[in-house]
Amino acid sequence: MRHLVVNADDLGLSPGVNAGIIEAHANGIVTSASLMVNRPGAEDAAGLLGEHPALSIGLHFEQDGVHDLDDPAQAAQLFGAQLERFRELTGGEPTHIDSHHHVHAENERIEQFAALAQPLGVPVRHDGRVAYVGGFWGQREVGVTNLDYIRRQFLVQLIANEALGDITELACHPAKVTGDFRSSYRDERAVELATLTEPGLREEIEALGVRLVSYHEVHW
Repeated sequence: MRHLVVNADDLGLSPGVNAGIIEAHANGIVTSASLMVNRPGAEDAAGLLGEHPALSIGLHFEQDGVHDLDDPAQAAQLFGAQLERFRELTGGEPTHIDSHHHVHAENERIEQFAALAQPLGVPVRHDGRVAYVGGFWGQREVGVTNLDYIRRQFLVQLIANEALGDITELACHPAKVTGDFRSSYRDERAVELATLTEPGLREEIEALGVRLVSYHEVHW
């Protein structure tokens, strides 16, 4: 049996993003999410989590433009501050670690961040323990949208062809686009939400021999 974690990045980015992720979990295939602890919607996100204990929550680490992530001491300081904020918001520990735009894995930083996360005993995206699939994304070229990459047919093919190991993580970015939310990846988020909550999608994935799990069910 193959196992698939469907992880929604950017929890905490805005209330609309939070609402979309929760809907994609409650009524769709999202099993996990990653929290941005310093964004305007972080407290709103934390307030929603108690109603959805099955949703595993990781830390979505962000570069702040002040700390130099290639300096181990500065990276450790920033990581520690965001981890502490995560604990304050959620009352618990992250089930996994990843980062906005994969900054933790650039410039050979992955070993450094794996060491920072080692006391937590949880996987770090790109550390080799969980295969990563990032192809469910509507902008293969910056600023150029192709919605076919976030439709159901492509998603099922992507899982069938790339979720081949014991444990795979598929990243997604669903949201309810509300208010004055701005992002270079905005309307695509609403399409992702619609796809991830389509009736029968879970059953179609399971028919491939893939079981949907959260990081709560993954033991190291």
